[in-house]
Amino acid sequence: MKGKDSNKNTAVRIKDIAEKAGVSTGTVDRVLHNRGRVSEQVKEKVLRIAKELNYEPNMLARALVSKREYKIAALIPDSTLDSYWGGPQEGIEKAGHDLKQYGVTITQHIFNQFNVDTFRKEAEKVSELAYDGILTAPVFYRESLTFLNRWKREGIPFNLFNTHIPDYEPLAYIGQDSYQSGLLAAKMLHYGVQKPTSFVVAHIDEDVPNSSHLIKKEQGFQDYFDQYTSNEFHIIHEELTHGNDQVFFAKQMDKIITKNPEISGFFVTTSKAYTIASYLKSKNLKKIRLVGYDLLKKNLDFLDEGYIDFLINQNPIGQGYYGIQLLIDHLIFKKEIPPIKYLPLDIITRENLHYYINSGI
Repeated sequence: MKGKDSNKNTAVRIKDIAEKAGVSTGTVDRVLHNRGRVSEQVKEKVLRIAKELNYEPNMLARALVSKREYKIAALIPDSTLDSYWGGPQEGIEKAGHDLKQYGVTITQHIFNQFNVDTFRKEAEKVSELAYDGILTAPVFYRESLTFLNRWKREGIPFNLFNTHIPDYEPLAYIGQDSYQSGLLAAKMLHYGVQKPTSFVVAHIDEDVPNSSHLIKKEQGFQDYFDQYTSNEFHIIHEELTHGNDQVFFAKQMDKIITKNPEISGFFVTTSKAYTIASYLKSKNLKKIRLVGYDLLKKNLDFLDEGYIDFLINQNPIGQGYYGIQLLIDHLIFKKEIPPIKYLPLDIITRENLHYYINSGI
């Protein structure tokens, strides 16, 4: 008959430690939770036995009975100015609902992503309010560095989403691998095209030099085609403005198309593929391929009509949700957090679109 390992696959209870140490469960509880008065001799004995038995505290139960409140700040762009940011906001609010029972409260600090002064103002406010953790999308790269450095010095854990800045050691980055998504976009546009041809990398209403994730997407796209001879593919880099002004935007597009009639595809580095799709529709240019990001309604409508060929889903809801969840895993449940949580590069087409609609995180 095989001997029985009493610890294997069995959770060690405070009662088990108490029996082996010859003390009350109350004494063990005081030692393990570092509260109340216990002699050093008894304390050392209880801790030694707990270690021998491989005792693991029930962090879930501890969090439920704890009366401590955890205040989290979400420093995020304004979704009324760009509907993409409604996704992260929804994820943050869902996380707040799910974690409320653990004493978690989340305060949203909204800034205008087209006005750096509003970012500075809200980031300063976050810094002064002594939050336990911070989630932010550092869309203003240079201006974010001052605050990331400050939070790091003050020992405030912070997570980044949408844009990764590894040098300032966030607790975690949640989002896509921007460089790989650029490679993916290039590969999708490459299939079946006649050579030689040109592709356009289009940034729309963005401060590109101050947006590291857009630069990485562009670099991934360029690197993909650099493996081919220089006369096969010509990559055109354009920074377009006034995406909401159809007349002004159309003039920019007319200039690009007239100057480069061999263009066979556009890669839009943000969620605004619908601006170029609207132009292509107005000119009945269905032969020009278009790849962009995100399941915004305007993008979905043009995907269904065939003026957008592929969308890369960045799972903005998941970025907000996991951004908060990982902070709480660190603060309350004392889990070891991976420094990067890459979300999948999902390719959305008209044929598989309905599987992703309302699919949440």
